[in-house]
Amino acid sequence: MDFALTEEQSAIFDMAQAFGAEHIAPHARQWESDGTIPKTLWPKLAELGLGGLYVTEDMGGSGLSRLDATLVFEALSQSCASVAAFLSIHNMCARMIDAYGSDELRHRILPRAVTMETILSYCLTEPGSGSDAAALKTKAIRTNEGYELTGTKAFISGGGYSDAYIVMARTGDDRPKGISAILIEDGTDGLSYGGLEDKMGWRSQPTRQVQMDACKAPAGNLLGDEGQGFKYAMAGLDGGRLNIAACSLGAAQSALDQTLAYMKERKAFGKPIDQFQGLQFRLADMEIDLQSARTFLRQAAWKLDTGAPDASKFCAMAKKQVTEVGSRVADQCLQLHGGYGYLADYGIEKIVRDLRVHQILEGTNEIMRLITARHLIQ
Repeated sequence: MDFALTEEQSAIFDMAQAFGAEHIAPHARQWESDGTIPKTLWPKLAELGLGGLYVTEDMGGSGLSRLDATLVFEALSQSCASVAAFLSIHNMCARMIDAYGSDELRHRILPRAVTMETILSYCLTEPGSGSDAAALKTKAIRTNEGYELTGTKAFISGGGYSDAYIVMARTGDDRPKGISAILIEDGTDGLSYGGLEDKMGWRSQPTRQVQMDACKAPAGNLLGDEGQGFKYAMAGLDGGRLNIAACSLGAAQSALDQTLAYMKERKAFGKPIDQFQGLQFRLADMEIDLQSARTFLRQAAWKLDTGAPDASKFCAMAKKQVTEVGSRVADQCLQLHGGYGYLADYGIEKIVRDLRVHQILEGTNEIMRLITARHLIQ
């Protein structure tokens, strides 16, 4: 059993980390204030192959493993978890199109998606269905030309910003097998957006409702087969859970690194505060938590890559554990900064705010426990 990263994996991490330090970190606070991420950023990331991480190489993608991808998101999140998480959503959608879309749809959408000229968003959650995602109400009625969609999706990252949306809609009965996945492109008649949501964190990501009123989609925009959309959505979430855990890990690591530097300089009672044993114990606990979380996350990614039968359980467990560790570490780092941690200038309070939602999205951590328990007693 080898826990070391390969040279290529180390290079991937270093590349993403360096890009974030140069192109994201200096602007993260301004983008948060603006409530949006400049679209000029995405083609720069795509030049590094990060616009199609799991897209096959024959479609212009990087064809990376899930473990490789966690390295990308851990590294980028050291600069801004909000930006990194948005990139994760785009990649999850691109992978779904590559895996389940027809050849025509793949060739029509993916070339511009991997260059990030086309930005993709994922539409599953609705105002009345969050954790109970299979209870969604958005309908897709079959027409001679394709489908006509009516319904509302909630909390959509990139709503009104992205260029295309993968929408989970009901084409059949009320069971999960009545749900299909359909691509809707921006500018389609009947497609509109709600107002910009005013959020606690992830403020640089524009988040809106996506509203469809007899919104038409050609038959070719169906991903895979009718009735398989919920299965596709859940399969996409396994990888999404790993990525969001990686975002928590990277941001928390950044918070700890900043805290170590601060504590060397900050003096109290005549000496740097990193010389107090009580505070050293807290630093040690955070380091232990982060290293444990990193190992668990990479094991879960390895299981997903190798098709292990318990991969979904490990993705759920890792998502729950790592996101909670990330938030706990960030909160402790804020505490160790004292009053300065509460100021925006130091960047720690932003990390605390950004990471809180990681315990809610991609399946709440309560649902992660439910998935784990079901695997244990089946």
